[in-house]
Amino acid sequence: MNLNIGNIGVWGFRHYEFLKQNHPSTVGVMRMDGTLENYLREVNQEATEMLESLVRQYATAEGVAEALKRTDQLEWVRRMNNIRNRTEDFVLNEIIYR
Repeated sequence: MNLNIGNIGVWGFRHYEFLKQNHPSTVGVMRMDGTLENYLREVNQEATEMLESLVRQYATAEGVAEALKRTDQLEWVRRMNNIRNRTEDFVLNEIIYR
């Protein structure tokens, strides 16, 4: 069975790479059972939802709003990139590398 990378998303693919390197027998069993792709899609959805939610929460908590975007776009981009980097690290550690 070939894994259809386009259907599992970026987070699903990252988790798949982690599993291949660290838990190859799990990947083999899930392929034989036919559950691997659906599992990776679910991981991708969970990670995407967590990332989006955390970015919104951090932006609100840190006052990174549309008003800042209108008055100082570069500062808004810098702060949003910082928030996104922190939340991506969190998602990687909490969902992808487990």
